[in-house]
Amino acid sequence: MTSDVLRYTAFSGAADGGNPAGVVLDASGLGDDRMLEIAAELGYSETAFLTAPPHGLGTAGRAFTARYFSPKAEVPFCGHATIATAIALAERIGPGDLVFATPAGTVPVSVEATGEGLRATLTSVEPHLEEIGAADLAEALAALDWPAADLDPAFPPKIAYAGARHLVLGAATRERLTDLAYDVPRLEALMRRLDLTTVQLVHRAGSDVFHVRDPFPVGGVYEDPATGAAAAAFGAYARELGLVPDDAVLTLHQGTDMGRPGVLTVELRAGDPRVRVGGAGTRIR
Repeated sequence: MTSDVLRYTAFSGAADGGNPAGVVLDASGLGDDRMLEIAAELGYSETAFLTAPPHGLGTAGRAFTARYFSPKAEVPFCGHATIATAIALAERIGPGDLVFATPAGTVPVSVEATGEGLRATLTSVEPHLEEIGAADLAEALAALDWPAADLDPAFPPKIAYAGARHLVLGAATRERLTDLAYDVPRLEALMRRLDLTTVQLVHRAGSDVFHVRDPFPVGGVYEDPATGAAAAAFGAYARELGLVPDDAVLTLHQGTDMGRPGVLTVELRAGDPRVRVGGAGTRIR
């Protein structure tokens, strides 16, 4: 495996779509400070760093310890960097099952070859929802410059977790979602206090189709182009609130407003609390 910094995009088969991630397949010689430095130099929302797995985790050569760094800090889990890393590995050791030991827990990933290229699907850690206080919600809306009337009443604000914490807010219209211009220091301060990774802004376009955007100031990035961890959290949110069936496949469109369109597939299975998030990916040349 290489210790070079590779560049892949996730949730798109085109190099100029989806969410770019850094991938270091052998980070065994890197300390925390150097990993953070590499992530900051690269400037992507996250870079993934692989080392040897804990004893007994998965099949030899297909199990790894994974850590994720944004330009500002380490994050407990990153979906798009997981997808990107899985595709980078599959190009070298072949498609199939992988397993990552992450700070958030064990995350299995499967990679398959399709007629359109490689596609990876991760299975989240067990998710849960939390309430957000009225004062904190008011502060979030003020930082976003969203009047409360612009919220979709079918989507009650909640904090959703599936490896990282995300505040889910529903936009009543596509226009509300398109018009994103927020107070960076104010939203970042709130997110740090609530230990949020992103704010998941959602507009429902159909029974199983959604448009999403994710401000990510705590990571040093204005907006994340395609957010696998938030997609997993949203899948759990939508199922628990009865917005979708227990068995469902959801399509999330993200990055369109940034000029980096990506598609995230979210699969829910009755009887299994975990959420599966999949998509294409490719190397950025």
